[in-house]
Amino acid sequence: MNRIEGKTVLITGASSGIGRACARVFASYGARLVLVARREDRLAELVSKLENEHGGQAKYFCLDVSKREEVQSWAEKLQQKTIEPDVLVNNAGLASGLSRLQEGDFSDWDRMIDTNIKGLLYVSRAILPGMVKRNTGHIVNIGSIAGHIVYPAGNVYCATKFAVRALNDGMNIDLYGTDIKVSSIDPGAVQTEFSRVRFKGDEKRAAKTYEGFKPLQPEDVADAVFYVVNTPKHVNIQDLIIMPTAQRNPYLLKRRGE
Repeated sequence: MNRIEGKTVLITGASSGIGRACARVFASYGARLVLVARREDRLAELVSKLENEHGGQAKYFCLDVSKREEVQSWAEKLQQKTIEPDVLVNNAGLASGLSRLQEGDFSDWDRMIDTNIKGLLYVSRAILPGMVKRNTGHIVNIGSIAGHIVYPAGNVYCATKFAVRALNDGMNIDLYGTDIKVSSIDPGAVQTEFSRVRFKGDEKRAAKTYEGFKPLQPEDVADAVFYVVNTPKHVNIQDLIIMPTAQRNPYLLKRRGE
């Protein structure tokens, strides 16, 4: 059953990876899309492609979710255009660097904390009051297995994803008594630009992350997001962990030849 058609779905970090895959899935089921990311050229290309393929409605906004003033200004634009999201997918996030805490780079820490935690907070704070007023809506936070188990040199990134997990629980508690649902989708290894960003554009090092096994693809995670959002009104899937079959946790990932 399609419970998505006609709903307005807002996706952050929509220009690539999981966010882009989510946009394609929701468009195929007749959702009205509001896409947010920093790279305007990619957003424009995606919106054009989705409209050609599915003929639906899609809008995009160039936005850095880590900038509170930008988010506030953008939220005012949504109100002026009477855009009221039924679904918010908090997908924008990144890893920057991989080092032991005592060797950590402050700029890497700031980048991850500002995007993964503050960005999620800023956007959620902008959208939630409208959902509460209408007593309807669904927030989906893209977390990570890193929010369940810490791995070597993942200290601050894992901390941000533990924070996302805590905020997901906190939202569910704060929205007790409403019809608003909150879910976290926590993937393991997904083949996106994630490792390229983490390793500052080092393509060779990034490629090694996915060698010797079949990682999740962005479409796999997008399917999980759609499933969670498409559940009946009385069903709230609060946390869903999804990993490639070769992986059972950050420490157990079976690569060919091992």
